[in-house]
Amino acid sequence: MDFLHTVFALIITLGILITFHEFGHFWVARRCGVKVLRFSVGFGKPLLRWHDRQGTEYVIALLPLGGYVKMLDEREGEVPAELLDQSFNRKTVGQRFAIVAAGPLANFLLAIIAYWFLFVVGTQVPAPLVGQVEEGSPAALAGMQPGDEVLRVNGRDTASWQEVGLGLLANMGESTRITLDVRQENASHERQLQVNVQQFLSGQGEPDPFGSLGFMPWRPDIEPLLGSIQSSSPAQLAGLQTGDRILSVNQQAVLNWSSLVEQLQAHPGQQIALAVEREGRYLELSITPATRQLDDGREIGFIGAGVQMPEWPAHLLREVRFGPFESLWKATEKTAEMSWLTLHSIGKMITGLISPTNLSGPITIARVASDSAKSGWESFITFLAYVSISLAILNLLPVPVLDGGHLMFYAIEAIRGKPVSEAAQEMATRVGLAMLGSLMILAFYFDILRL
Repeated sequence: MDFLHTVFALIITLGILITFHEFGHFWVARRCGVKVLRFSVGFGKPLLRWHDRQGTEYVIALLPLGGYVKMLDEREGEVPAELLDQSFNRKTVGQRFAIVAAGPLANFLLAIIAYWFLFVVGTQVPAPLVGQVEEGSPAALAGMQPGDEVLRVNGRDTASWQEVGLGLLANMGESTRITLDVRQENASHERQLQVNVQQFLSGQGEPDPFGSLGFMPWRPDIEPLLGSIQSSSPAQLAGLQTGDRILSVNQQAVLNWSSLVEQLQAHPGQQIALAVEREGRYLELSITPATRQLDDGREIGFIGAGVQMPEWPAHLLREVRFGPFESLWKATEKTAEMSWLTLHSIGKMITGLISPTNLSGPITIARVASDSAKSGWESFITFLAYVSISLAILNLLPVPVLDGGHLMFYAIEAIRGKPVSEAAQEMATRVGLAMLGSLMILAFYFDILRL
């Protein structure tokens, strides 16, 4: 069931992103007088097809990993004389530039719409309150204390832990000083902390900005109650069910969820005894945690069960809501901020400041899409906006085959006054295909490692 949910979440996510992207090309092409032959979401065998009054064929195809808009073009076949003025290659360089750029711009627009909707509807988020601070850590040396609320990171307001995390991730790979403005829960004055970092998060495949600085977000005391069970996981095979309370592991009492996780992680691949309370009944079960290897080579155990989260204290919730017009500005600002973070991260990855293991492919997208969908519509829309921005940035890179490669050719044509030769474009396209193929293989490889 989890697998089907993951596949469905991936199809919905990619379907929305691809449709918006291709519709951008389609809409501007029509406005520029180009005849569109086909609008396809997906590749391969058509599952559904229909035509409009202008003769455009619309297709939903079997493989939902991309899409395309096929336009009338003399380079791809003979064009009747009466339709030459509707051919893509006959349009001005400015019109061709606009048609190609419209796809990535549509993805930016989708992100703005998504963020605008979240800001208008409003969301409640836990305040970024610090729970634990590790002694001798960079955060502790800077003066951070349990109970501090992080108000700003490098001058940017942070209403949630997500915004704190993004503010910290902007410093990935750098040796710098991060400025944190904090305030104790019941205090009126703020304190400014200077946290020194060296090559921050540069070697981490799955970056942990909070743990790397030596502090953890505050969480309410979480009881060892199971809220979800993954299919075919050790938890399901052992007979555990949602709502079960874990009382002990190998006769060692379990006080809260954290202690349960610690005890399970300490027994990878080893059979252990669990004492369980289920609807007032006492049960004894045996379970063998599966093994997961961390970046540092250590092995930990896990059983594939999620926690039943308690209610968050009302006074520690922050509402993020704005009016329709202010939300539009906030959404545009948020999209620009995330775009810069993505572009900056790509640059750091190319220069070696960030580990290439941060690359993600369809498998990771599917998993995160599924998890965010399970977490609620706010999480899913936030994830959709970020992936839409990433897709736009990736397509704008000056790599032949991608939209950015075509835009690069048109820019050269505008400067030289004549198009780049067909031979040069063909050679560049081959190089671009090789680069893109290598990148996709690498992303798939790291996806599999994450599993």
